[in-house]
Amino acid sequence: MITLIGKNLANKGLKFMHYGASSQCERCRFKGTCIDSLESGRMYIIKDVKDAEQPCFVHEGGKVKVVDVERAYIKTAVDSKKAFEGSKLVFNPPECDEECSMRDLCFPEGLYREDKCKIVKKVGKIKDKCAKGYDLTTVLLKY
Repeated sequence: MITLIGKNLANKGLKFMHYGASSQCERCRFKGTCIDSLESGRMYIIKDVKDAEQPCFVHEGGKVKVVDVERAYIKTAVDSKKAFEGSKLVFNPPECDEECSMRDLCFPEGLYREDKCKIVKKVGKIKDKCAKGYDLTTVLLKY
């Protein structure tokens, strides 16, 4: 999908979170290309950077570049019994209110409860003991 990103950020492989539009974007003629194709709260990765530049009042340097992006894979923890490469699952984070070292893995930015996902890679079993006793494995999800 094509979008625009600040010239200083336009690097192939860059992952970024789209947090939504600035109020200044509402009156921009590039809003349809720049903002409307992205979903707020989702993680994207730049696959290709084009030569074209456009003016922008929001980004540092006053310029944006045209980039080709796709949703990024999200690293997360899932129940080990469901951690099979190629399998599909509905993402539901564990019932947990613990503030532990694995919290970011269990509740990753960019995924929402009930997202339909595919496990693209099994990274490995989590060695730290879960405070709630869950048996967890780290995976990369495509949503």
